[in-house]
Amino acid sequence: MPDSCVRTGLTGRTLSYALAVCLGGIQGVFGQANQAPPAPDVPGTHKALAARKAEQEAAAKQFQTFYGFQFKNEIDHSGITFRHQIVDDCGKELKAILYDHGTGVTAADVDGDGKIDVFFVNQIGGCELWRNVGGGKFENITEKAGVGLPGRVCVGASFADLDNDGLPDLFVTTVKGGNVLFKNLGGGRFKDISKEAGLDYVGHSSAAVMFDYDNDGLLDIFLVNTGVYTTDVKGRGGYYVGVTNVAMGFSMDDRKEPSILYKNLGGMKFKNVSKETHLLHDLWSGDATFCDVNGDGYPDLFVLNMAGGSKYYENQGGKSFVDKTAQYFPRTPSGAMGVKFFDFNQDGLIDLYVTDMHSDMSPLQNRVGEKNFTLEFEKAKSEPWCGAEWSAEERANSLKNLIYGNAFYLNQGGGKYTEISDPANAETYWPWGLSVGDLNADGYEDVFITSGMGYPFRYSINSVLLNEGGRRFRDAEFLLGVEPRAGMQVDEVYFTCDCSGEDKKNPLCYHKKGLLPVRGVLSSRSSLMFDVDGDGDLDLIVEDFNDRPQVLISNLTAKKTIHYLKIKLVGTKSNRDGLGATVKVKAGGKTYTQYYDGKSGYFAQSLLPMYFGLGNATKIEAIEIKWPSGTQQVITSGLGINQQMEIKEGAN
Repeated sequence: MPDSCVRTGLTGRTLSYALAVCLGGIQGVFGQANQAPPAPDVPGTHKALAARKAEQEAAAKQFQTFYGFQFKNEIDHSGITFRHQIVDDCGKELKAILYDHGTGVTAADVDGDGKIDVFFVNQIGGCELWRNVGGGKFENITEKAGVGLPGRVCVGASFADLDNDGLPDLFVTTVKGGNVLFKNLGGGRFKDISKEAGLDYVGHSSAAVMFDYDNDGLLDIFLVNTGVYTTDVKGRGGYYVGVTNVAMGFSMDDRKEPSILYKNLGGMKFKNVSKETHLLHDLWSGDATFCDVNGDGYPDLFVLNMAGGSKYYENQGGKSFVDKTAQYFPRTPSGAMGVKFFDFNQDGLIDLYVTDMHSDMSPLQNRVGEKNFTLEFEKAKSEPWCGAEWSAEERANSLKNLIYGNAFYLNQGGGKYTEISDPANAETYWPWGLSVGDLNADGYEDVFITSGMGYPFRYSINSVLLNEGGRRFRDAEFLLGVEPRAGMQVDEVYFTCDCSGEDKKNPLCYHKKGLLPVRGVLSSRSSLMFDVDGDGDLDLIVEDFNDRPQVLISNLTAKKTIHYLKIKLVGTKSNRDGLGATVKVKAGGKTYTQYYDGKSGYFAQSLLPMYFGLGNATKIEAIEIKWPSGTQQVITSGLGINQQMEIKEGAN
């Protein structure tokens, strides 16, 4: 039985769908034969959201962090018309399948005009690249760029300058369509060089981590492969139809699909070095990231596992990797989805946040009805229980090794981490990925977490966790206007069945003719946090599942005078992007630390300027940078607040 069989918050017939997740099949997903799941309980959801909002407003009286600003969804103003489209296995041919994990969204300045452009990943209908034209507006340049990939089911995407020519290249992962490396030719144009680069792997790939594991100045790639969850049969739109027992595949050797470490050989050529570096990872993983955990100057890898414990691989001087999970992180989440390293309390030590969605998917705890919307329910850890056959000893052993919910590891120094997710208020419900940045510019980085399952489940909120001085997180999504969504919208027509045509044999069409609209709730998967409109504060772009994205624009600068600094790194001895650098900004008697990993959200890595909120500081005393090459750089002149600085390695 997979470790993911734990807490849920389902009602009615949707209970049996989550049971299928645990038991590995879709049998009973519609309850009785030929019956569809009920439409979402919109009035009940509105009532629950109103209660949560009132509860959060009352709690805010105790906050010691600034929350007097709001976000507004400006998707129409942005001009972005992209719409995420799902494969049928997430809709009319519903299966308990990993397609419902969705796709990423990533960003970089692709044309060198100083503004951040956005690439949306899609399952059906093609991906889209939107150029930032300023003022929060974008234009679609997909056709010109040549990066749409119509006909492929895409999953993750990463921007990185792989040949150090100053132009961000784009790597896109797919489900059995072949992964794609696009070389940036300049002027917003790209060329597919996947085959000649050696990166056209065909399988079930998800995230791709760009990092320089051997510090030779060239970015390497760790490709995260999940596991075999499809058949060779093609469905509508050309996707590969999923197997019906994917959960059982978690423990089947013939379903394993090892992840791959590619070494950058230069000249946009890559070599699989997984065996020679002893990085042989074959767990069911969706995402990963890197950080120099042991401080030896080489980036280490943290790789998630959605069906058991995650793994920490320590880099041995750029030569090989060793599994040292037990030494540093003896208990990890049971069903991890999102991950991010950052300095939570600004003590100069990099902490780690891991989100766990799968632990929220078991129907076997009797937590149904209105109480499953409550804060108490959603902040509770799950229980390691997936059937009556579990003995007390088995439950105890499972708790000893695994965390059934989110994990937050506070770095104590000296290689010691303390898991503090509950006292830090880091638990959330049905979480996917997380984006991190200083939303209120007070010097402490905050967290945005995408959440929800969509059809046929109930609605679940996206979370905004404001960092209260590095002591705890405060729930603030209702205070900041992220929840509830505009117009209290929680659902929409998810798909339409043609009951007189191609879908007439679908159980949803039992005793029905003509077109049948089927409603489902809204949910999100990936996100970006950067200054979209150029006014100095951080905004959010959220890729929603089977829907248009949200472009959440902050009005912080209209509500408060803020102080900040943006930094763009330019490596010379190091990789051009400076990925793997540690940057310290000293201002107002405080030191603010960030590790530049490019990790921007679920299934994605971006090239965004580093953003330092400076609190009340009006002067910057110094900037210290430890580059991946080992170069130590200190800058004390030409410093000013509320600007973007470009810092070149070795130049003062």
